[in-house]
Amino acid sequence: MKIALLAYDHVSPFMLSTPLAVFEGAALAAPHDVIVCASNRRALGPGGLSFNLSADLDAASDADLVLLPGWCDAQEPVTDELVEVLRRAAQRGAVVVGLCLGTFGLAQAGLLDGRRATTHWAEAARFAARFPAVDVDAGALFIDEGSVVTSAGVAAGLDCCLHLVARFCGQAEANRIARQLVVAPQRSGAHAQLPERPAPVSLAEHRVADLLEALWHDPRDTPSLDALAKRAGVSTRSLTRHIRTRTGDSLAGWLRRARIARAQELLARGSPIELAAVQCGFADGQAMRQAFQREHGMSPRQWAAKQRLDYRL
Repeated sequence: MKIALLAYDHVSPFMLSTPLAVFEGAALAAPHDVIVCASNRRALGPGGLSFNLSADLDAASDADLVLLPGWCDAQEPVTDELVEVLRRAAQRGAVVVGLCLGTFGLAQAGLLDGRRATTHWAEAARFAARFPAVDVDAGALFIDEGSVVTSAGVAAGLDCCLHLVARFCGQAEANRIARQLVVAPQRSGAHAQLPERPAPVSLAEHRVADLLEALWHDPRDTPSLDALAKRAGVSTRSLTRHIRTRTGDSLAGWLRRARIARAQELLARGSPIELAAVQCGFADGQAMRQAFQREHGMSPRQWAAKQRLDYRL
């Protein structure tokens, strides 16, 4: 699969490097053809950075996936040259992605009319006023509309790119890359943009972070809040607050997602459903089926079949 990243003057190095880390990194089992291209093969970044590239925008003309990293200024229109690249990509059937304020470029190209889209929450009102034909969801981390995909700001771009890996190469591959990048498997697009996820600063926060990390790697345990609170040396109320701050979810909701992620790895390797359920901490296969249905809208068997099909594609 050929992937084109569109660079431009004042591009954010972080937004540009995020898809590179996911799609170009050594973690990929089957590397893609990833190219960064820009007008005149050159782009300026902040702080005096200068990017000299090996390809101009014509290199995106046959890409299967075209990404526009967060645009530099929501008040300035995306250049006509970039808009034309996005339009042509959509016309030939490529998947077009706008990361953060890159969504403004997709909307300017007319690719989001009548569709749902998201962008950085701080610019959602401006986006909605400028593009009234777009159904703006200011809360979603990312939205996949099939041929067009949009994400919220900064770190949400990582979730979006991991989602794209899951879509094209299978969830197990996305989980593996996430581990390589030392991040949890991507949050779903429906996750809220705004929960705080600060690095632990107090001893109690470090203890809670360590407990969650241990549960993520082995989610078979089903500890009560009281038991975890005692291990962390905090009150149950404080533990609940710490968990929601770090994960954006309750202990039960976060643990369900951890178990599903682990089950996906086992199913991708051919593990029987009942055995995978036990190894991941579900009460039985039926409990795992219910969790998959809630999270993915399909059964574990359907999910596993879809991964095999997507990987062949």
